[in-house]
Amino acid sequence: MKDKTNTGTLYVIAAPSGTGKTTLVKALTDSLSLITVSISHTTRPKRPNETDGVNYYFIDKPEFDRMIEHHDFLEHATIFDHFYGTSKSWVEKTLAHGMDVILEIDWQGHQQIKKLFPQSISIFILPPSLEDLHNRLSTRNQDHPDIIKKRLADARKTVSHLAEFDYLVINDEFSHAVHDLTCIVVANRLERQRQVVKFAELIRNFE
Repeated sequence: MKDKTNTGTLYVIAAPSGTGKTTLVKALTDSLSLITVSISHTTRPKRPNETDGVNYYFIDKPEFDRMIEHHDFLEHATIFDHFYGTSKSWVEKTLAHGMDVILEIDWQGHQQIKKLFPQSISIFILPPSLEDLHNRLSTRNQDHPDIIKKRLADARKTVSHLAEFDYLVINDEFSHAVHDLTCIVVANRLERQRQVVKFAELIRNFE
């Protein structure tokens, strides 16, 4: 395994659907340099406000199966009858260039990633309450009531895997949640092993 001081850090950020994860992650990457979000491939239909190659790479099931067969995915999972996968080559290449990478994936994907990248850092995001989550899902007007009910049931299952994550952030006040995420990333960058390499010349002057 490469010395982690020479590579970027892999972050896994998971949350129940409707928690505001994507908006939080965008705010995080807008406020920090050298950090980017991996764009997943999915068989789910594109929503009106989404752009191919920006939000997801939208592909059909035969193409998804072909990518699995060719071991193109670092992880892949089925969520609400649709398939999602993370490009293996892109993530490895980006980390090798010293860029931090965020994976917005579910608990299934996190379990796969942790086996491949034990040094990865995982963050779980929760809404302030189940009632708040229901309101968010309802007001965004993207899902049929039956789907919302299914998403709420899935939220309970998702939260049951909370103990598998390193950090927990509550998205109650948006600015506070962004601050918490930023603190996690900045603290990791200030880790002694990384700083010793970055400021090797300064430290040598004191010897």
